[in-house]
Amino acid sequence: MTNRNCLITGANSGIGFETAKALCAKGYKVILVCRTKEKANSAMSKIKQEYPKANLDYAIADLSSQKEIRSMAKEVAAKYQVIDVLINNAGSWYSDMVLTEDGIERQWAINHLAPFLLTHLILPLLLRSEDPRIITVSSDSHFHGKIHFEDVNLTNNYHGLRAYAQSKLANVLFTRAFDQLNPDKKLSINAVQPGLVKTDIGLKHTFSFHGLMWKLRRLTGKTPAEGAATSIFLASDEMIKGQSGQYWDKCKPKAVSKKAASITDADRLWALSCKQCGISDYFENIS
Repeated sequence: MTNRNCLITGANSGIGFETAKALCAKGYKVILVCRTKEKANSAMSKIKQEYPKANLDYAIADLSSQKEIRSMAKEVAAKYQVIDVLINNAGSWYSDMVLTEDGIERQWAINHLAPFLLTHLILPLLLRSEDPRIITVSSDSHFHGKIHFEDVNLTNNYHGLRAYAQSKLANVLFTRAFDQLNPDKKLSINAVQPGLVKTDIGLKHTFSFHGLMWKLRRLTGKTPAEGAATSIFLASDEMIKGQSGQYWDKCKPKAVSKKAASITDADRLWALSCKQCGISDYFENIS
């Protein structure tokens, strides 16, 4: 499984950083998708300190911007013939409701639409791999989620936790729908539950009270390295080749919520996501 190219979003810190570092140790070429060059260079420097021979590159995009995602994907395609593994790891949590430049609530844009769009754009590169894998980091928060189809921005009823749970449910529904529609079965897609992890996700863009609650809650959490274990397993273990459409926790498949198992909601979300991303045919680049 060495000499494989892996593209990881949100790779400069937390779970994404630990995933990148572990895959470098396994001999992967890892492309870190980060918001700025400064963050990317800092992350690569830290990995190089531990693994001097690590094969690293970076790609820059603000994942709240569909324009930047498309630009970044074009740059990756111009530089690489093949991507073997795509890990949609980046995630966000916001206390306040703000719309992106595309008119989309930020958590929905970053946590769900960014993986949906980036996967679509990287598909041609993935399908040049003999064993292409897509991994999207979700959460057991999806058990508390509901897709508000008439108002996914939650314009009239916004709460950071409600928006987060909705986006994590969307990750699982996306995985299910992709697996059902996937015209090339060598391509596998799975969602991951990393568990409660000691990261700063609840501190960066939150009200002081929400930040305090997160500090208390994460005291019982895993380390980022422990939280990355299932993503690393799905990216690298030869025994799970071809397994697809599942939700994984502690390196094992796990049952999803009733809402996440809804074929109707999966189909409806797929159509809505294509519309929001301006995609007419999701698999148009597959010959």
